Amino acid sequence: MYGTLANTVTIFAFVMTVILILWRPKEINEAIPSTIGAVLVVLSGTVSFSDFMEITETVSGAAITIMATIVMAVVLESFGFFIWAAEGLAARAKGSGIRLFWYVNLLCFLMTLFFNNDGSILITTPILLILLQNLGLKPHQKIPYLLSGALVATASSAPIGVSNIVNLIALKMVHMSLYMNTLMMFVPATLGLLFMVLLLFLVNYRALPKRLPAMPRVHSRGRLHLPGEHPLKQPQQATVPILSTMSGDARNRFMQKVLLFVFVVRISLFIASYYGIPIAYVSVLGSLILLGWRWYYLRITPADMLRKTPWHILVFALGMYVIIFGIHNIGFTNWLVHFFEPVVSGSLLNASLVIGAIQSVMSTLFNNHPALMIGTLTLTSMHLDPLTLKIAYLANVIGSDIGSLLLPIGTLASLIWLHILRKNKVKLKWTDYTKVTILVIPPTVLFTLVVLYYWVSWLF
Repeated sequence: MYGTLANTVTIFAFVMTVILILWRPKEINEAIPSTIGAVLVVLSGTVSFSDFMEITETVSGAAITIMATIVMAVVLESFGFFIWAAEGLAARAKGSGIRLFWYVNLLCFLMTLFFNNDGSILITTPILLILLQNLGLKPHQKIPYLLSGALVATASSAPIGVSNIVNLIALKMVHMSLYMNTLMMFVPATLGLLFMVLLLFLVNYRALPKRLPAMPRVHSRGRLHLPGEHPLKQPQQATVPILSTMSGDARNRFMQKVLLFVFVVRISLFIASYYGIPIAYVSVLGSLILLGWRWYYLRITPADMLRKTPWHILVFALGMYVIIFGIHNIGFTNWLVHFFEPVVSGSLLNASLVIGAIQSVMSTLFNNHPALMIGTLTLTSMHLDPLTLKIAYLANVIGSDIGSLLLPIGTLASLIWLHILRKNKVKLKWTDYTKVTILVIPPTVLFTLVVLYYWVSWLF
């Protein structure tokens, strides 16, 4: 094993990294503390060169897939897609604050499925801020829409593994295909999301305006202050001359074609996974085609992607995984295995409930990125039969993607969301956040874990 100094340095690197990611002094990019922590772990000797090469192979595909997805989001922003979506929300609400609530959550769900949870937060939060501002809602009336939208956007990464980088990394670690993950997870996680939205509706019902004032067409005058690392710098500032000259019907048809293409790319990921084709290849190909489409219509070359693509995601994921691998190597996961393997191996229901609860607690306390990696490494160290391992992994994801939402520090997406709200002078106290999540998140996690058990038992 490793010496006391090596163990101490590794533990210090982990604690320091988590604190800096949650604290983010001077808006520090999360890739910086994860890189510093990874360097300390490598220098301590708890992660060898062969370990590092294994980590690189595990992380690279997932990070490339997520970055390619965000490139697609940037292209859609150039087309004016998100402004079109905001106008569509207002039109479909038909003056009803209740109907708007359900459409907002549907939008956030679809954005996460089409892109990813962090990207969905970065896309939908500015849309909702502009929409609610143009509707003239009072501050307390905005919160139910913003809060429910953020919770749904983040939790919606659970149904399919491709909507969250840490889920993709964990999939690689347990050797589960994206196809199998979706077969076992989509139904229980989606039912869990419906249950969560119903609870959110009941909790927020009194605060929702029953009638909405008429909203003028959303223009680019609304300027939002977004985080510096945000790849979609100003979603409302895109100038699309060729699209602005289109009639309403022509614009709708164009946007529907773009949306259909993105949908086909997402479906292709599952087909590729079924046939053993790396999904990163499909994501990159889809992004390149969409970039070419933009070049043809808007005369914008792909060169701007070198600046707008969030390359720090790859660095962050690699550094974080190095740190977690170091924690694993010094025996922390063996300690978890010793305590929880006897309980988890007893039954599928135990595996679902126990692992989901543990992951929820860990994610809430020190963020779901390191928590899910620790949980997955722990599961792969247990001597579980294949089906128990799969259901335990899926419960791990439910705890990471949904259970982590109990506190706003549980996910990077929620931290980004809070930062956007602060920059746009929307006040939301932790007490306002937790008085909703304490009523919604625990029952949602329990409901989803139980449904997961019954669904997987029925399948197999």
